[in-house]
Amino acid sequence: MPELDTGNNAWILISAALVLLMTPGLALFYGGLSRSSSVINMMLKCLVAIGLTSVVWVLVGESIAIGDGGGNPFFSMDVSSAFGLRYVTDLGMVDGGVSAGAMSAFGMMFAIITVALIAGAVADRMKFSAWIIFSAAWVVLVYAPVAYWVWGGGWIEELGVLDFAGGTAVHANAGAAALGLALVVGRRIGWKDGNFAPHNLPLVVIGAGLLWFGWFGFNAGSAFVSDAIAGLALLNTQVATAAAILAWLLIDRIRGIKPSVLGACSGVIAGLVAITPAAGYVTPLGAIAIGAVAGVICPFAIGLKHKLGYDDSLDVVGLHMVAGIWGSIAVGLFAFGGVTGGTDGVFYGGSFAFLGWQTVAVLSVVLYSFVVALIIALVLKFTIGVRITEEQELAGIDAAQHGEAGYDMPVNGNVGTGLPEAAGEPEKVNV
Repeated sequence: MPELDTGNNAWILISAALVLLMTPGLALFYGGLSRSSSVINMMLKCLVAIGLTSVVWVLVGESIAIGDGGGNPFFSMDVSSAFGLRYVTDLGMVDGGVSAGAMSAFGMMFAIITVALIAGAVADRMKFSAWIIFSAAWVVLVYAPVAYWVWGGGWIEELGVLDFAGGTAVHANAGAAALGLALVVGRRIGWKDGNFAPHNLPLVVIGAGLLWFGWFGFNAGSAFVSDAIAGLALLNTQVATAAAILAWLLIDRIRGIKPSVLGACSGVIAGLVAITPAAGYVTPLGAIAIGAVAGVICPFAIGLKHKLGYDDSLDVVGLHMVAGIWGSIAVGLFAFGGVTGGTDGVFYGGSFAFLGWQTVAVLSVVLYSFVVALIIALVLKFTIGVRITEEQELAGIDAAQHGEAGYDMPVNGNVGTGLPEAAGEPEKVNV
């Protein structure tokens, strides 16, 4: 029986905690990007993703994602193999020196942040109850199967496709789902003409900082041992993100846009996302190139929503889907065989076939996630509904859906609740 390596086990426990921190960080990031009347809703959608996804992961998620595939390329054939994570009570069960409980927790945190990412596309207007049902269905029908394809022995892994920490399974996957959901929910009232600027940039900076910090657990932790690859992944994460910030600000300058905190924070996310699938497979110079390209292409990708007419409120598509696709394809260009154990990218003499399979894999996941998310959202639209009323949207989703305000604002000269004073009985909430 394999023995527990306390050092590696501690590394995965710490990494899991860092990845969990990313979701509260995302709540701050999304909250600051939203309007002041939507900050509570965005934060709660992120926080409920923690509660909901954790339970779903224990019940069925991990069973689908890493259960006994029996040679099936698409999903686990024995979905009861990990039901309830009963095997973690076998304290002697270890994998590569890491306990079953630590590995399960690490995988759970990935599922949590992936679900939370989607919420940013539908700020200001999606019913909270519809969000809960959508999230649960998407974890079971999309995230868990895709995780199996990429990391659990499914068809993508069998093709030799490399995804170190989730450019395909997490970011491109979540971004595609966000696009499908946003199309069904529809545009915000006054989207093209209204003022939807971030209401609190300091919150955005704090959130971006927590995401950046947690991302070290996300990427370096995906080495699964505390070794040289983990150190390389951490270093690559840092330099790719740094390059993306500089590239984003340079592109803004060329386009005649003043250097901004919002641009820098957007560059942070673009760089982090792009290096995720490549973190343990490329050299630091390759990481800088990957981050810099992400910082160049993502500003233009975000601008496409205005030309194409879809309302992705907080740019989940332009950042996570686009940078995730680029990072996954970039592995086929920049992978260094001395790190990967033999698989070279095109720029190191590798085959175009490898680059092709990297592209096919990420685009297949994007298409699958988009279609399934679209179907789930349409079912909800024609059953319980996915959108709050026009009156509630104009008044602010925080008051309508949660009865709370993000800030204790003065009311009639006194510090009050920040909510409009109601006359008579409180209005029924359409959730």
